Amino acid sequence: MRDQLLGLPVTERDWVVVGETAESMVQQGFRPVGKDFPVFLHPKTHEEYALARTERKTAPGYKGFIVHAAPEVSLEQDLIRRDLTINAMAMTPKGRLIDPYGGQADLERRIFRHISPAFAEDPVRILRVARFAARYAHLGFTVAEETRALMQAMVAAGEADHLVSERVWAELFKALNEKSPSAFFYNLKECAALAILFPEINGLFGVPQPEKYHPEIDTGLHTLLCLEQAALLSSSPEVRFAALVHDLGKGASPKANWPHHYGHETQGLPILEQLCQRLRVPNAFKTLAMQVMQYHTHCHRVFELRASTITDMLAALGAFKPTHKLAEFLLACEADAKGRTGLEQVPYPQAELLLGAAKAAAAVDTSVILHSELKGAHIGEAIRRLRIKAVAEFIQAQPARAES
Repeated sequence: MRDQLLGLPVTERDWVVVGETAESMVQQGFRPVGKDFPVFLHPKTHEEYALARTERKTAPGYKGFIVHAAPEVSLEQDLIRRDLTINAMAMTPKGRLIDPYGGQADLERRIFRHISPAFAEDPVRILRVARFAARYAHLGFTVAEETRALMQAMVAAGEADHLVSERVWAELFKALNEKSPSAFFYNLKECAALAILFPEINGLFGVPQPEKYHPEIDTGLHTLLCLEQAALLSSSPEVRFAALVHDLGKGASPKANWPHHYGHETQGLPILEQLCQRLRVPNAFKTLAMQVMQYHTHCHRVFELRASTITDMLAALGAFKPTHKLAEFLLACEADAKGRTGLEQVPYPQAELLLGAAKAAAAVDTSVILHSELKGAHIGEAIRRLRIKAVAEFIQAQPARAES
């Protein structure tokens, strides 16, 4: 309903059924699928049909509810338990809009506003509002002041502490796939939930970087600028996640060294490991993020590196294996380079050089070595030397770069 009124594509429809029981739905051929409340699949269209229901808070967290579904529950009672006014509209099969709580007006004003104080009973709604911000920020949506104040009060009351890691990751994953994923984190920060849910990222705000290289100075701001650039460069949530977490090590730099962050590429690895373990981040996300964190500085400085260093980096990135993520690695590194105030349009020739070097090194003929008398580690070292030679020749064949 919300997306239809915004003129956006509608991929699925959910139906609310009033005046029926679970038994009558089954008798009409609907298949029950709801675990926590009565939801059914239509026998032909397979769309979801849920019985109108009310909820009552009985315990902390987002699972502490008693659900009541019965024929006497009205549509208005069902809609008022929703989170935001823009999500509390319905339309009859004949196209009549039912909007008892002003959702259409808030949609036109581009406002996220909670329907009732019951919003505060479910901490998942903090994440959902942040995720909706990631989806609709480009349309000018903002959070109503009273809703932001309520979210802040929820965090202060400890409600966010009850969010389990699986749900946090599920909402983060959805946000990473939205048009403006940085809005997810800005909104969590504004209600103080970022410090609870993503302390590693929250800890980057207020940490300075050298203004010469980072005109935005603040590492937290740089992190979200990188995420914005990653969203422009790639639709891959893995690339976007890698750009988001690549500088976590700067949060652990001694203040005595500020604004410099010596060794942050390796200092951040255990921090990233801890974050991935806590949120149960899938291995594909973790592996790419680890690679970007460890080697993004090498990538930026590739024109200054020896052929041997480039070859070893490409090997560590798995660039010589049949399947690899070198292209995704380079996109995340480019997002880092462009995620700086005023430098968003700067070209990133490092990517082209590394792709060419990888292709040259992967093309070397290793058959002579594999059929020689060399054994064990000596085979690998001989192949490495061949690849270093190929990379060196490729680099020498490149036109000289003009100093900017």
